[in-house]
Amino acid sequence: MKRPAAQALGRSAGTVLLVSMLALAGALSGCSSSPKDDRGSAEKLYADAKDDLRAGSYDAAIKGFEKVEGRAAGTLLAQQALLDMAYAQWKSGERVQAIATLDRFIKLHPSSPAFDYAPYLKGLVNFNDNTGFLSNISRQNVSERDQQASRDAFQSFQQLVEQFPESKYAPDARQRMDYIANALAEYEVHVARYYYRRSAYLAAANRAQLAVREYQGAPALEEALYIMVVSYDRLGLTALRDDAERVMKKNFPDSRHYKDGIRLPEQAWWQFW
Repeated sequence: MKRPAAQALGRSAGTVLLVSMLALAGALSGCSSSPKDDRGSAEKLYADAKDDLRAGSYDAAIKGFEKVEGRAAGTLLAQQALLDMAYAQWKSGERVQAIATLDRFIKLHPSSPAFDYAPYLKGLVNFNDNTGFLSNISRQNVSERDQQASRDAFQSFQQLVEQFPESKYAPDARQRMDYIANALAEYEVHVARYYYRRSAYLAAANRAQLAVREYQGAPALEEALYIMVVSYDRLGLTALRDDAERVMKKNFPDSRHYKDGIRLPEQAWWQFW
């Protein structure tokens, strides 16, 4: 009677051992194939996310790129997914999220071969956020305007052209920098006009001086210098008036302002258009 029991025990132990060996083999097999599967899966996820991006399905693309970044962490594919995610966020109107994503990329991947694209895209996000400020300014009071987005865009483009002057994005960045500088100088002159019209001559002179100091070469500087001249004259600051006039005559000897002065209409400057 003991022999069958022993045989049964042996069969049971053998079954457990076989199951254990199969489980171990499966685990080893899973470990050996997991990295390859993950890479393939990440590449497939990236391809699908790019398709969503091209189709304008930005929310789906963002989710896909997030998965790629996690699945392919530490790879160039993850870096590219992060940049594409920022682009998708920008296109979907999530400007703040796009900037945060780009800041994270800049912090985590300073040696990335695609690093030059990060400040360029960051500049584009801020640039397009505030491109139309002069056309929209007629509907807002001067105190309600905030040009920080334009200044941030300028700084991002400047970072690009200084760190990567040979980047394929640099020529476009330089053109946008010129546009921003000219637009901001014109904005400051509009503000200076506004203050001058209200007899706030010191404020007018200061805003005009800001344009002259910060935006060298901008077309609006001719009028900025003239506003400085007439504002200082109204304030009785003859030395400052003569200095401003000397600079103006040197740079704009044939300025129309010597003849026409400042033709300010009766309405406020934001009602010009």
